[in-house]
Amino acid sequence: MKRREFLVIGAGSALAAVAAPAVHAQQKKFSGVTLRINGYGGTYDKALLEGVAKPLEESTGLKIEYIPSSPSADIAKLISNRGNPHIDLLMADSALMPQAIAGGVLDRFGISDASNLSRVLPGFREFGDYGAPFSIASIVPVYNSNTVKPPLTAFSDIARPDLKGKVSTMPANSYTGWMVLLALAEGNGGSLTNMDPAFKIIAAAKDNIIATPPSSVAQLQAFTQGEAQAGTFWDGRAFEARRSGTPLVTVIAREGIYAVTSYTNIVRGCRNREAALAYINQLLSDTGMLSVPKALRYGPTTDVALGKLGGDILLNSPERIALKRPIDWKAFMEQGPAMGERMTKELRS
Repeated sequence: MKRREFLVIGAGSALAAVAAPAVHAQQKKFSGVTLRINGYGGTYDKALLEGVAKPLEESTGLKIEYIPSSPSADIAKLISNRGNPHIDLLMADSALMPQAIAGGVLDRFGISDASNLSRVLPGFREFGDYGAPFSIASIVPVYNSNTVKPPLTAFSDIARPDLKGKVSTMPANSYTGWMVLLALAEGNGGSLTNMDPAFKIIAAAKDNIIATPPSSVAQLQAFTQGEAQAGTFWDGRAFEARRSGTPLVTVIAREGIYAVTSYTNIVRGCRNREAALAYINQLLSDTGMLSVPKALRYGPTTDVALGKLGGDILLNSPERIALKRPIDWKAFMEQGPAMGERMTKELRS
């Protein structure tokens, strides 16, 4: 072989060796990119890891880091450090979205940015071009079918005389408790601007209510250990109780269904917007959308087929979804602290 031919071949081999990693990198579009997102913790984050993060890393190389925390604390931190965000994506419920939007820490995006947004069901994207709705959790009346007769049919049944010392409900210092108050008001002739009917029921239920646990984990324990027999609870947590052997029935209340939607948002100043949009699109895919329903039985927000899961999910049809009550989240959150304070006074009086 002539020296010139050897040099040409050698140079070609060297270029191929250099090009190979580059070709591989092109195949994994977001190799080397890591995005941070606040997590809800436990089973919830594990479900998203399996249904969203892992498939996305396999197809694009993008890594997602879930950081369990409090969404309200994350929003406050983002606002105080505007321009230097500690996370790239923010998960937050409907009730917290107005604060995040007003704080100027979220980016807008639409169907042209993430095509799977077109699959979101009507009415589930409540805040215009902010956030991708991906899960819906409902607060419902519940009761132990072995110990409570007759069945509960409404939120206001927590005041029934036969439930003395048997009721657990949401705490007064959280929007979960305020949602129960709104259900009690609207179901009995009141409204967000006339909450008196709710507080009359709370006063009547005072001797029934033995606990307003600070967390859903603590409340789940109250039901599964028999301390509480009836009350209000998250639909997904009620399923968890049934799965563990406690016959805790989920009630479709006559007042309607009161629910919060969980959103994933792109934080303004996100390190890689294109990668964040890829996360959103995977989240709204069939695999991503079914991750939370499979693990916790909270409802989806798209047209994904539920199959056998449908029987365990509260909002599993257009007819059920039509029972979901609309809430003016901005006005609701502005009035919430005052509602909680009055609820505490009623329970202590």
